[in-house]
Amino acid sequence: MPVSRSLPEPGHGRFRPLLLRLAPGLLTAAAAVGAAFLVHGLLPALPAMTLAVVLGVLAANLPGAAGWTEGRARPGLDFAGKHLMRAGIVLLGLKVSVMDVLGLGWLSLLLIVAVVAASFGGTYAISRLFRLPPVTSLLVATGFSICGASAIGAMAAVRRIRHAETVLPVALVTLCGTLAIGVLPLVAHPLGLTAAVFGAWTGASVHDVGQVVATAQTAGTAALAIAVVVKLTRVLLLAPVAAMAGAHHRRAARSVGAAEGSTAKMPPVVPLFVVGFVAMVALRSTGWLPGGWLEAGATLQDILLGAALFGLGSAVRIRSLLHTGGQALLAALASWFLIAALGLGAAFLIAG
Repeated sequence: MPVSRSLPEPGHGRFRPLLLRLAPGLLTAAAAVGAAFLVHGLLPALPAMTLAVVLGVLAANLPGAAGWTEGRARPGLDFAGKHLMRAGIVLLGLKVSVMDVLGLGWLSLLLIVAVVAASFGGTYAISRLFRLPPVTSLLVATGFSICGASAIGAMAAVRRIRHAETVLPVALVTLCGTLAIGVLPLVAHPLGLTAAVFGAWTGASVHDVGQVVATAQTAGTAALAIAVVVKLTRVLLLAPVAAMAGAHHRRAARSVGAAEGSTAKMPPVVPLFVVGFVAMVALRSTGWLPGGWLEAGATLQDILLGAALFGLGSAVRIRSLLHTGGQALLAALASWFLIAALGLGAAFLIAG
C-alpha cells in the first residue's frame, strides 16, 4: 500500500524565504514605531511620524546600528519604505471627508487649490534654480505642496522613481515640517494672528498632517479644527495630482516605446493604491463607518506610515547628505519660506 505524503501548500516554498528575509527589517521598524509612539505620548508636541524618521536616521548613522540597517535589516526596511507607505496612503483617505472639505466654502477651496498649485510650481522652479535633478525637484515639490512624505511616496510610485531617490526629499520635507512646529507659533503673536487665521495658515503651509496638528494645537481647539480641515483639503488633492502625473508618465513612456519599437507594458494611469485612497475618501464621506472603525483605521495608518518613514530614514547617511545636500537644503528652506508666505496670504482670506 503506498505511503501517503502531504503535499506542500502552494507557494509555501517561495514565501517562507521571503518572509525570513524581510522579518529582521520589519521587526526593527515595528520596534522603532513603538518607541516613536511612546515618546509622542510623553511629549505630544513631537509628532510620531517625525520621530520615526529621526529614529531611522539615527539607526543609519550610529555605530553598531548602522551595520544592522545596512545589512540584514535592509530588505525589510526597503519593503516598509515602499509597500507599507502605499498601504498607509490608502488608509489616509479615511481621514478625509468630502463634506468637511465642502464646508469651507468654494472661495476657500479655490484658494487652497491655488496655494497648492503655486507651491508646487514655485518649489519645482526653486529646486531647479538650485540645480537639483528633475526627479528630486519633482518629489520635493510634491511633498512640500501636498502632504509631506506620503505625497512623495505616491509620486515616486506613479512615476516609477527608484526608492533610493526618495530619501533626500523625505529628509528635507521632514526637516522643514519640524522647523514649522517651532517657528510658526513664535511668529503668530508678532503678526497679530487670530486663532482661526493661525489655524488656516498652519493647514495651508505645514507639510505633514501630524506636524499640522502639533503646530496648530499650540493656539487652541479653534485653530486646530480649521487647520485639520484645510490640511485634509490639500491631502485630497493628492489623487488628481497623482492621476495627472501618471497620465503624463504614460504618454511619455508610450512616445519612447513607439520611437524604439518597444512593446513593454505601459505604466497605469492611476496606480491601484491611489484608487484605494479615493475609495477610502468616498467611504469616509458616506458617514457609514462608526467612530471606532475610523479610530482603528487612523491608528493602523499611523503604524504603517511610521514604519515606512523609519525605513526611509534608515537609508539617510548624514555624511553623504552633508556632501551632496547643501544645495538641496537651501532650496528646501527657500521653498518653505515661499509656501509659508502663500499660506499666510490665503489664511487671511479664508479666516480673516
